[in-house]
Amino acid sequence: MEIDFESLTEATSGAVGSLLSTTILYPLDTCKTKYQAEVRSHGQQKYKNLSDVLWEAIATGKVLSLYQGLGTKNLQSFVSSFLYFYGYSYFKRLYLVWSGNKSIGTKANLIIASAAGVCTVIVTHPLDTVSSRMQTSAFGKSKGFWQSFKESSWSEAYDGLGISLLLTSNPSIQYTAFDQLKRRLLKRKQSSKLGTQSSPEELSAFSAFMLGAVSKSFATCLTYPAIRCKVTIQSADPDDDETQESHPKPPKTIMGAVYTIWRREGLLGFVKGLQAQILKTVLSSALLLMIKEKTAKSTWVLMLAIRKYILLTRSRLKSP
Repeated sequence: MEIDFESLTEATSGAVGSLLSTTILYPLDTCKTKYQAEVRSHGQQKYKNLSDVLWEAIATGKVLSLYQGLGTKNLQSFVSSFLYFYGYSYFKRLYLVWSGNKSIGTKANLIIASAAGVCTVIVTHPLDTVSSRMQTSAFGKSKGFWQSFKESSWSEAYDGLGISLLLTSNPSIQYTAFDQLKRRLLKRKQSSKLGTQSSPEELSAFSAFMLGAVSKSFATCLTYPAIRCKVTIQSADPDDDETQESHPKPPKTIMGAVYTIWRREGLLGFVKGLQAQILKTVLSSALLLMIKEKTAKSTWVLMLAIRKYILLTRSRLKSP
């Protein structure tokens, strides 16, 4: 069985980029998620601005609680990014072999990115649900990963799966836009080297950051109402009676989330937290793609070394 080292390189560099960007921006992600998860009740809301979440953590002396669920989120980010980039690269290579084309068009790229996204979501959705509930728990009251996971049934672990599948269009739009922009930017810088041993072209850190920011902003604006509904569905249930009276149990269906947001906050409720989402996701995506581009060459060299070792081992085993 031949190992697809090119897809493995893409997956590894993408996963490393996701892990680092998630860790760096996690406090901002926690503030954003808690702000999005709150649905106004009886005209009252706890958080009027994103900064209110941060000030609550500071005022209560629970700043470290901004990192609650970091381990789970890192695991989810690493696994999902690895699976996504591997699937995306693998499906793209299969398409080029099957079609006989030298490059891939926008439509085919969207379909391939969506297929990779669907496979990734189905595998990693329980981790996504658990990490969201840990983030949206009251500061200092977040349950551990195993306790949160054990207390949830499989149906609860897959809360919001339908909307998550719908949201595969977000990274599909993002990475397709990034890939097309990158291909055009590097068109004049294509390597004249032939063969599979040549290292892949890479963008500068600044170019990768800017292209990542532009592509993610575009994708986020198009899909944000669905993102808000997903966070509402996956948010943690209130722990105390007082919170339960002012903030009823979040709905667990897409239509339930849509109805609740519309009834309590109106049309503008579907864009509540959009600025925070753009800030966090743009920075995260731009950092991810920047780190991915800068680690791609090193990862490629590592994979070549592993490949050489495997081939050498095989030849020794075959020799008498």
